Amino acid sequence: MKKITDLQGSFELHNGVHMPYFGLGVYQSKDGSEVINAVQAALNHGYRHIDTAAIYHNEEGVGTGIKESNVDRRDIFLVSKVWNTDQGYDSTLKAFDASLERLGTDYLDLYLIHWPKGELSKETWKALERLYKEKHVRAIGVSNFLKHHLEDLLTSAEIVPMVNQMEFHPYLVQQDLVDFCKAQRIQYEAWSPLMQGNIFDLDIMKKMAAKYNKTIAQVVLRWDLQKGVVTIPKSSKKERIVANANIFDFELTEEDIQALDKLDRGKRFGPDPDNFDF
Repeated sequence: MKKITDLQGSFELHNGVHMPYFGLGVYQSKDGSEVINAVQAALNHGYRHIDTAAIYHNEEGVGTGIKESNVDRRDIFLVSKVWNTDQGYDSTLKAFDASLERLGTDYLDLYLIHWPKGELSKETWKALERLYKEKHVRAIGVSNFLKHHLEDLLTSAEIVPMVNQMEFHPYLVQQDLVDFCKAQRIQYEAWSPLMQGNIFDLDIMKKMAAKYNKTIAQVVLRWDLQKGVVTIPKSSKKERIVANANIFDFELTEEDIQALDKLDRGKRFGPDPDNFDF
């Protein structure tokens, strides 16, 4: 397992691109000053990975935050996603261009299909492959794809997705899916690592936080990284953004990693990739 060293450390994707293993998620951060300030705070504190999506309606603010930070765009790993209503070949290409315009950039580091939509996602994937081959994006991937969604996509894909971004936390480990992705060299990534705040109620987390003299959030984010999972906790508060990243001066024991793994109960706090209506 790669050593987890610092905030700008990365995992290597199967195409050789380095993806920072820790980033800022901006889901539910309001466009305008809220998201601009969050992005600036993160970048100026040392973050180099920002994750947004068309459906978050804050790409313009993210772009402004990047421009107004003191960090060069080339040093930032910028991610967005195509929304379900834009899936399909031509509409995905248009949606990508619209995201670039809102973000004020001429390329993305990673572009994801936000949710699996069966046959439609195969057309979407062909568009992503084209964007990748034409070097408009450095890596392509998917989000919320379970094993059977990935297997279906791989029947027609030329390029294996580089990333699969999933709801991932101690109540939803999905180790079989993690292992499948690893076998296919698809980098696993966590969204909602803090269980939408529910992680703070678990006694085991309180005990571990006391043991390591860390916050509960810091313990679970460290668990993500030690499991080889990229993580992008979302926050719009500067203090939280700084605190979330303070996880490089300690290490969980193998025993504690396994204890958190054992909490898995297949519980989702977000939508089910097999049963959603949007």
